[in-house]
Amino acid sequence: MQQRLDYWKAEPALLKAVLDLDTAARESGLDGGLVHLVKLRASQINGCSYCVDMHSREARRDGESEQRVQLVSAWRESPLFSPRERAAFAWTERLTRIADGPVEDAEYEAVSAHFSEADLVKLTVLIGVINVWNRVAIPFRTVHPVIGGESRAA
Repeated sequence: MQQRLDYWKAEPALLKAVLDLDTAARESGLDGGLVHLVKLRASQINGCSYCVDMHSREARRDGESEQRVQLVSAWRESPLFSPRERAAFAWTERLTRIADGPVEDAEYEAVSAHFSEADLVKLTVLIGVINVWNRVAIPFRTVHPVIGGESRAA
């Protein structure tokens, strides 16, 4: 697979604005581990290999265990995640799949039980910005680096 377009070269000012929003969301005061795992979960849902690779590596680099990183996609069945993390994952899934229908009161109440109003805004913006990155990386085929050897792609 080859990248279709270098979007940083094509529109640097706009991508810088997205990067600035990403930085603001990442540095907003949410737990850094949660930030990595939320970005990973949204990227898994969207099928963005570039972002799954990047956020998996960043999470491990910043102290997440390999086991927790591997189990993000199966968070419902794993005992390794706190109630707050579970609420964040459920919110991430719901907002990433926003076209499935309205966000119901019960879903809002469930996440609100674990996040202050300010933190809920921070989490929601974080989810929005990773979805923007996924929606830029996927159609332009951003290719993640091959680490530890040759690509096995056909």
